[in-house]
Amino acid sequence: MKHLLKMLDLSSEEIYDLLDLADKLKSDRKQGIPHPILKGKTLGMIFQKSSTRTRVSFETGMYQLGGYALFLSSNDLQIGRGEPVQDTARVLSRYLDGIMIRTFAQKEVEDLANFGSIPIINGLTDFCHPCQVLADLMTIREFKGKLEGLKMAYIGDGNNMANSLIVGGLKTGMAVSVATPEAYEPDKIVLDYASKQKDFNLTHDIKEAVKDADVVFTDVWASMGQEGEAAKRRVAFNGYQISEELLKFAKPDVMVQHCLPAHRGEEITEAVFEAHSNEIFEEAENRLHIQKAVMVTLMK
Repeated sequence: MKHLLKMLDLSSEEIYDLLDLADKLKSDRKQGIPHPILKGKTLGMIFQKSSTRTRVSFETGMYQLGGYALFLSSNDLQIGRGEPVQDTARVLSRYLDGIMIRTFAQKEVEDLANFGSIPIINGLTDFCHPCQVLADLMTIREFKGKLEGLKMAYIGDGNNMANSLIVGGLKTGMAVSVATPEAYEPDKIVLDYASKQKDFNLTHDIKEAVKDADVVFTDVWASMGQEGEAAKRRVAFNGYQISEELLKFAKPDVMVQHCLPAHRGEEITEAVFEAHSNEIFEEAENRLHIQKAVMVTLMK
């Protein structure tokens, strides 16, 4: 494993190795056991899209590992404003030990990996969100004790979260059922992969997707960069909401996960969000631990 670019690149064994390491790092942290595994290393953090959780969790994680995190906003770089990505990759490779990038196009992340000589971590693109989904899998395993044999349901936009959850769930032995409105299905590349696996279902019926689910996911109806489509999307996604009524179709001990920020009253009701807030905020915390596991695996 040289980079973390997308879930499709990871084997099942690599996913489970990352989850096991994250569990250990979380346990060490809770017990106050120092683990400066990346002492003297520097992570460059490129943000073409802003994010509270991504910046704080990577920066804090790098500090806990004994290294240093360098924040680079779009104003600090020439990417997209004259300097080819391949040149930026080769220059930064001479200064840094790893790069985390949060941006729009998946190609930009892939190009950094192709032309640079240091590990690249995808902090989010429009295609996928591997760090978040690894944290989600870690959280499910904490609460349920296993992944294999469980059913995951996703309700909402077939966006980067849906793309990554489908692949992550199937690769760890879960059944995955996704419900989206028409014209908002997941990426064709992901659906081609999923169609060759057992236990995958794509539907427009939210009750069918949630039936007997062990864990239910959702995400905002309009992601960053789609603000201009918000009104149109509210119409298209009307009814694609996780509510107490919908969860009656899931198993009685169903978990609910949300990558945040949550828009209460749109994709999830206030009552469901608050009833499952312990699981949701544990999921948010686990971004810290799984990203530390990714950095240790790639940069030590």
